[in-house]
Amino acid sequence: MVLSSPRNSKSTPSATMVKLSTAFVAMAALCWGLSGGIGAILMTEGWSAFVVAFYRGAIGLLFVLAWLALRPGGSGLANRRLWFWSVVAGLGVAGNFSFYFLSIAEGSVAVAATLMYCAPVFVYLVSFALKLERPAPIKWVAIVMVIVGIVLLTGIYDISPGGVTPFGVGAGLLAGLSYAIFIFGFKYAAPHGSPQAILVIAFAVLSAILGWVGGSGQIVAVLSSSAWPLFAVLGVVGAGLSFIFYIVGLNYTAPAVASIVAMVEPVTASLFGVVVLEETLGPFQVAGMVVILLAVTGLSVYSSVQRTPVD
Repeated sequence: MVLSSPRNSKSTPSATMVKLSTAFVAMAALCWGLSGGIGAILMTEGWSAFVVAFYRGAIGLLFVLAWLALRPGGSGLANRRLWFWSVVAGLGVAGNFSFYFLSIAEGSVAVAATLMYCAPVFVYLVSFALKLERPAPIKWVAIVMVIVGIVLLTGIYDISPGGVTPFGVGAGLLAGLSYAIFIFGFKYAAPHGSPQAILVIAFAVLSAILGWVGGSGQIVAVLSSSAWPLFAVLGVVGAGLSFIFYIVGLNYTAPAVASIVAMVEPVTASLFGVVVLEETLGPFQVAGMVVILLAVTGLSVYSSVQRTPVD
């Protein structure tokens, strides 16, 4: 996952600050990767994907509310544009969490996480359509590579039963598309207020939507079930700390470095699925995963280098 965050241009960060920031980005990606596996365990126990997504976002809301309370300055909460774009971001993150867990339920953690990692490709396609980005041969090559990787990873060419369902593939891609919407919403809200204010609004929107879709019955039932500690861990790891780690980490982490470090997320999710959940990946799936990770990371690094100003 790669967001954009205002950089501190008034001072030159020390080597220690840069390393610490990069470590925060890595920890965020690790947390996001683990959240997929935790969600898979909960859904295996019979909990709805929407309920799992709701608790991930609702607990995250508590953390960003505390962050906003500690640092209320420059929140921009009186700005209408901040609210509009933050609501858009909220719709995106609600779709991202929900479709991600639906994709896991219909396939595997590894496949769902890798498909979601395709989000930058959707960002580029939308940017091309809105004429915010200029198409370039290297960008189209990367997009084609991602498509080839998706075919290999999901086994669309294989008509035999079992494995990843078409719904699972579609949900995984929609998770990536939803995350692209979140990226756009966050990007356009950022000039009008603080990251914590944006996330408070976004997670509040998520909680309202998924609270309605998930149904009050299962949501309330979680509180008296033996699974509530795992839900708590999911919320803390998957949204509470991870988003704070990531945004704080971006202060002194170059976008190109953040793009590479973000690979920790799908790799962690895949390892969790294989080692803990005993999921299996065939050679073509592994090849497809590698192609997607290399293409998306290379595309993100290329974009970051192109936008870096020359001193």
